[in-house]
Amino acid sequence: MSGRVKILLRIVISGVILAGLKYYGAESATFYIVPYLIAGYDVLAEAWEGVRSGEIFGECFLMGTATIGAIILGDYTEACAVMMFYQVGELFSDYASDRTRESITALMDLRPDYANLETEAGKSERVDPSAVETGSIIIVKPGEKIPIDGTIIEGHSGLDMKALTGESVPRSVKSGDDVLSGSVNLSGVLRLRTTKTFQQSTASKILALIESSGDGKSQSERFITRFAKIYTPVVCISALALAVIPPIFAGNFRAWIYRALTFLVVSCPCALVVSVPLAFFAAIGRAGSRGILVKGGIFIERLAEIKSVIFDKTGTLTQGVFEVSGVYPEALAENELLHMAAHAERYSSHPIADALRRAYPDEADTCSVEDAEEIPGFGVRARVNGSEVFAGNLGLMSEVAGADVKPITDAGTVVHVSVDGGYSGHVVISDRVKENARSVVEMLRAEGVERVIMLTGDSKSSAEETARSIGIDEFYGGLLPADKVKKAESVKGVRAFVGDGINDAPVLACADVGIAMGGLGSDAAIEAADVVIMDDDLMKITEAVRISRKCMRIVRENVCGSIAVKMACLALGAFGFAGMRLAVFADVGVMVLAVLNSIRAMTR
Repeated sequence: MSGRVKILLRIVISGVILAGLKYYGAESATFYIVPYLIAGYDVLAEAWEGVRSGEIFGECFLMGTATIGAIILGDYTEACAVMMFYQVGELFSDYASDRTRESITALMDLRPDYANLETEAGKSERVDPSAVETGSIIIVKPGEKIPIDGTIIEGHSGLDMKALTGESVPRSVKSGDDVLSGSVNLSGVLRLRTTKTFQQSTASKILALIESSGDGKSQSERFITRFAKIYTPVVCISALALAVIPPIFAGNFRAWIYRALTFLVVSCPCALVVSVPLAFFAAIGRAGSRGILVKGGIFIERLAEIKSVIFDKTGTLTQGVFEVSGVYPEALAENELLHMAAHAERYSSHPIADALRRAYPDEADTCSVEDAEEIPGFGVRARVNGSEVFAGNLGLMSEVAGADVKPITDAGTVVHVSVDGGYSGHVVISDRVKENARSVVEMLRAEGVERVIMLTGDSKSSAEETARSIGIDEFYGGLLPADKVKKAESVKGVRAFVGDGINDAPVLACADVGIAMGGLGSDAAIEAADVVIMDDDLMKITEAVRISRKCMRIVRENVCGSIAVKMACLALGAFGFAGMRLAVFADVGVMVLAVLNSIRAMTR
């Protein structure tokens, strides 16, 4: 039997007994103790445990003191009713927490139970995923989760990646494709060669992120915790003063003690203590279900406050699919210039290197490439057929290669090439802007973002063309990673940086909110970013802002509404205009309303 069903049964049994006692006119406290204990024995036990551990001023202590006082005064029905309604409030709170937890639990289904390891004899053996080493062969059958990141070496299928990215459209995969743990194989049998251990795989990293998301408490949550620690002792002392001081002058001790007990019931801060963390928990769950991983409530709060959004260009606002759009030789033939650039970039993993290699399909011929070196922020150096070749930006030519370069005005990314100290020409590479980039910028402005800025290592002409087509307010081109950090830090107000999570890790770490785009499976993204967009959809940024701002509206509504109702009822109770029933509404009723309001953070 579930905990909620047990509580409901206790409420019903207590209510039936109480109704029977009222019907037969029972007046002895002995009879009323039975429904009182059925409804509230756990509250009294928790209050006593709090007293023993030194945490005296909790909501259970306030409830226990107030109801025991009511019994001593002979208000048996009031005492039982307060306990019953308090349990109703707890029931609603528990239900709301479970609803929110379910959205998180759906993500926790990423964890695989086993892996089908292929043995040396060619048979499949079911083992614990943590026992599988990198480079092992595993079999994934239809309907099974991929347990470990790997590369398909045989088979083709469709993968359900909804738990990872929030998108319901399956992704088609075939031999040679990389796949991520947590994906569900929908059709064909796949043979994978694992590229990571279970602990290093995507699903494990996401689960660790989800499990620790409650650690980063927001300022609002910390304020409520501090508020409750100060507020509860103050109201207890105030209730004691209310019970002792006025009767000295006005008499009627019983009436003032009753008012003090009412004051105690009203004063319970459970509406705030429960509803505010629940709102952040619900918002994190909602974001997670949409493929947006938020590392804690503090980043929900910061997202709601951002005034500036700073974008990286390549792979974030653009597709990151580069194509050679022009070859401009000076000391070599056009084909020879492309030949030298492609061979120099043979071992680079940069997207620009990929574009050069695709443009010169014979790059992988018998040409000798030695001493290849990548120079961060500049380009590459390599010895090609005995000649020293530099391929990269203007800084590489002037500061490293020592080659004289003429000013270049071509729109796009310019790769300059130097051979044996002499300038040989340049290659222009263009990137395509994402289709929804302009819409995202407009939607961010509609959400209250005041400045949209773009930082890139590409040339200023390339940056200007991209910024103009998207509608960016400010842009800065030709930046090294350290320059990006300086520019980001110079932006006033709460700022978010959006990057691809690999080469933008320093800027992601220095921003108020670092957002990694398409960072799924990237160690740098999950380590450096505060928010990880698990696919490459720019629209998820505006969705994250909307979720966070809705959450903060709910938090403000709960805080202001709860405090206003409690202050009013405290005043009414102190002057004798409110009894226990109104006190129950001020405590339990407000808590139920605040909790129900909090779970709206789970909805659109």
